[in-house]
Amino acid sequence: MTVPATSEPSSWTRRRVHEAVLAWYAVAGRDLPWRRADCSPWGVFVSEIMAQQTPIARILAPWAAWVTRWPTPTDLAGDPVAEAIKAWDRLGYPRRAVRLHAAARVMVERHAGAVPSDPDDLRALPGVGDYTAAAVSSFAFGNPLVVIDTNVRRVLARIALGRGQAMPTLTAAERRLAATWLPAEPETANRWNVAAMELGALVCTARAPQCTICPARELCRWRAAGYPAYDGPVARPQGYAGTDRQLRGQIMALVRSAGNQGITPAQLAEVGEAERVARLAGQLCAEGLLALSPTGYDLPR
Repeated sequence: MTVPATSEPSSWTRRRVHEAVLAWYAVAGRDLPWRRADCSPWGVFVSEIMAQQTPIARILAPWAAWVTRWPTPTDLAGDPVAEAIKAWDRLGYPRRAVRLHAAARVMVERHAGAVPSDPDDLRALPGVGDYTAAAVSSFAFGNPLVVIDTNVRRVLARIALGRGQAMPTLTAAERRLAATWLPAEPETANRWNVAAMELGALVCTARAPQCTICPARELCRWRAAGYPAYDGPVARPQGYAGTDRQLRGQIMALVRSAGNQGITPAQLAEVGEAERVARLAGQLCAEGLLALSPTGYDLPR
């Protein structure tokens, strides 16, 4: 049965979608190490920080290395922040490494070296926003909270609203919609969170959705409406080549490669135009990613 595009998703429709997507996830969901029952809350927390703006495939090896070297927040907090920055290597957005190290220290100071389960306590940690707090609380502790990322937003936009894409930024209406779609039973709610996310990542993708194999295809309002093109506001894509972000990465890579020797301002200037490099190096120092001494730039201690 195909739902007409003009109908409103009913509780019956939501229940059918839940059943279909959860059954699909039980068979097709990826076996990611932080989803396994034996993964610690710290392992889940690290995965969520690493996955911010980074594809899952890129974080698998770094995540495994990280939790092997630092299996608890206490282990990470006991090492200098420079070690966290080195281990972050080329994952991008290295401020996340600094914030992860800072979060570990807060866990030691305020939570007896454990990842807190309460979303308010999680939000109080460095580098943790609403999404990460809800995701860790749901995935690590089974708290039935609304977890809404880009993939979930796109799935709900198509299935529930009949739109090809979600809005460029998360809206209050989307939060209310996601709350409406969260199953009442806690265990089912937590499985729905990860299953809807996985559906958006693997099937209901942004550019090439595989609608013919989607478990919710017969209940999808976008499909029922004939896949209308998205005509709302669009976020402008951000380039990378030649940007400050690329040059910041080159500066960090050069300093990391120097080990404990540090890099002189003259050596750093070889990366690019001297004034621009000096400006960006100053930013990195202000953010706690680099330290400036009389001899040059080094990782913070």
